[in-house]
Amino acid sequence: MRKILMVAAAVAAFSATAVSAQEVTTTSASEGNNTSFRGFRLEGNLGGDRFQSQGRHEDKFGYGATIGFDGVIADRIVVGPEATYWRANNWTENCGAATGGSVCHKSFEEFGVGVRAGYLLTPRAMVFAKGGYVTNEQRKAYNSATPGASYYDHFNTTGYQVGGGAEYTVTEGRLPVYVNAQYVFSQYNDHTSRHRIMGGVGVRFK
Repeated sequence: MRKILMVAAAVAAFSATAVSAQEVTTTSASEGNNTSFRGFRLEGNLGGDRFQSQGRHEDKFGYGATIGFDGVIADRIVVGPEATYWRANNWTENCGAATGGSVCHKSFEEFGVGVRAGYLLTPRAMVFAKGGYVTNEQRKAYNSATPGASYYDHFNTTGYQVGGGAEYTVTEGRLPVYVNAQYVFSQYNDHTSRHRIMGGVGVRFK
């Protein structure tokens, strides 16, 4: 239930910010900037995932999706909200020896909501930074040789996310197609973290 409420709140915040961004886009469009970096966008993401916990890490291939909305301010500044989903293929898990047994820490899906701000180098090329809130499903299990000392904990942890990258519009038209490359770091409140280096392919709905 907690996870559902957090996602619902994130979607509500995303929708409210998108409405405000729509007003910025409409105003900027009237100023004559012909960039395609405006409107709703839908994007698929692929790349490398590193989950860090207990002084260990595991690297895997990961994939996800992003939905966002961009508005243009003063012809050069692109800003708007985005919501993200990410998971490593077959999840990521760090296991190692612990006092009297072994412990495994596993990471599942991550959901995020935040804001992205960019600067247009040309009407088709942009560099950007991003930040926001994330929630990650995790599991921690301790296997002890002592009877009754083992435990299993399945929970959700929250935190923040920061990152940046570059984006380029490949095709113009009614449904512009774009590609990007980005690095994203997530810090969770249980002292675990995630690094991602990924590429994206998306389409805009102007």
